[in-house]
Amino acid sequence: MNAKTPHPAIGGNWASLLLPIAADDSIEFDKLGEEIDILIDVGVDGIYSNGTAGEFHNQTEAEFDRIQVMLAERCQASSMPFVIGACQPDPLIMLNRVRRAAAFAPRAIQVILPDWWPLSDAEAADFLKRAADVACGIPLILYNPPHAKRVLSPKALGMLCAAVPEVIGIKLADGDAAWYAETRRHLSGLSLFVPGHHLATGIKEGVAAGSFSNVACLSPRGAQAWTVSMRDELDAALDLERRICTFMDAHIVPFRQEFGYSNAALDKLLSAIGNWGPVGTRLRFPYRSIDMAEAVRLRGIARSELPDLFP
Repeated sequence: MNAKTPHPAIGGNWASLLLPIAADDSIEFDKLGEEIDILIDVGVDGIYSNGTAGEFHNQTEAEFDRIQVMLAERCQASSMPFVIGACQPDPLIMLNRVRRAAAFAPRAIQVILPDWWPLSDAEAADFLKRAADVACGIPLILYNPPHAKRVLSPKALGMLCAAVPEVIGIKLADGDAAWYAETRRHLSGLSLFVPGHHLATGIKEGVAAGSFSNVACLSPRGAQAWTVSMRDELDAALDLERRICTFMDAHIVPFRQEFGYSNAALDKLLSAIGNWGPVGTRLRFPYRSIDMAEAVRLRGIARSELPDLFP
C-alpha cells in the first residue's frame, strides 16, 4: 500500500494538446489557440500539454514557454483544469521546464525519467526529488511509456513513488490480469492513467483514475461522453472499448507496426480522422507524417464503426 500526501484528485478524460505544424516546420500558434478553445468548449475533464503527441522532444525552450502561456491563460480564464508536460530527455532542461511550468500553477506537472542513459532506482528517486523541489508544491505525474529506456514494474513504481510522495500519479501502459493484480497491490493511492482505448477496462479493474487519451485525439466530445458513461453504464462502455480496439488494431496500429510511423504520428492521424480541429497530420522534421489522404479515407469508416464517439 502506498499512502500519499493529499492533493486534489486528478482523473477522467484528459485531451492532449497537439501541435499544428506548418510546411516550414514552424508551430502555427493561431491554430493552437483555436484548438485549445475547442477543447475547452467540448468540456473535457482537462487538457495537458507536451506529451509524446505534443512533440515535447522537438521544441525550443522559447516555443515551450509560448505553448504553456497560451494553454494556461485560456484554461485559467475558463476554469479548465490543465497539466503541463515538462518532459525532456535531458535532465537539466527538464528541471528548468519544471521550474517554469510551476509558475503557471497547473493541476500537476508531468515528467519522464531522463532518457539518454537508463537511471538506476536510486538515480530515479534523486531526480524526482529534485523535480519536486523545483516544482514548489505543484504535484508531479510520472510518464513511464512502453518506449522508455526503463519501463518500471508496478512494484518498482510503488517503491519509487513512496520515496517521492510529491508524485501523485503515473501515466503508463496497462497489461493482463496479472499486471492489474500487481498494480492493485503496489500502486493504490496513486492516480493511474491507462491508455485511452483501455480506459473502461482500467475502471472495471479498479485501477484507472483516467486517461491522457488517444480516444480524445479521435473525438474529444465522444471520449468525454464515453468516460462519463463508465460511472453507471460500464457494460456498454466496455462494449464500445472492444469496438474502439478493433478499429485501432485494423486501421491505426498498422501504420506503426508495418510502416514504422511514430506514436505521435498515429495520434495526429486520429485527430485528423475526427476532423474536430485545425491540427493536421504533419509532424516536425525529421519525423515522418501520415498523409492526410489516409485520414480522409478513414473518416467514414470511423463514423460507421464507432458512431457512439461522433454524436
